[in-house]
Amino acid sequence: MTQRGKPVVFAWLLCGTLDIVYAAVSSVVQGGTVSGMLHAVASGPFGDGARQWGVGGDIAGLATHFAIMGAMVAAWFFVARRWSALTAWPWWLTGTLYGLLLYVIMNGIVLPLRFGMAFPPTDLVKGAIALFPHIFLVGWPLAWLTRKDSN
Repeated sequence: MTQRGKPVVFAWLLCGTLDIVYAAVSSVVQGGTVSGMLHAVASGPFGDGARQWGVGGDIAGLATHFAIMGAMVAAWFFVARRWSALTAWPWWLTGTLYGLLLYVIMNGIVLPLRFGMAFPPTDLVKGAIALFPHIFLVGWPLAWLTRKDSN
């Protein structure tokens, strides 16, 4: 693996793990199960039948989650390596902006197209629950890992 690839893989595994742990805890706190959450994730690309796949649905959900996270992380690194403002501006600002962008893409485009979910959310608490990981568990770590003083 090249030196340029190592930070991308680390960021992918870090952000992916932080986000899926948050999703698991959030699911349990809201009265669901980790398996149910993973099956719901798998049902995005594989259809509603994935909810009946047992352990296969768990694996498909986890793989889907990390594939989506891979795209989010790769997009950040692609742009950050070409636009110096992302690494020169304050990391908390660029991380927050990227997290907001990811939130709008996922909750304003992807989920409404696949599941018919309303956007903006009518329940502000659920909206905040969905926004939190995009900013604090994906945007901030990515921006902090690529800040100018770390290169």
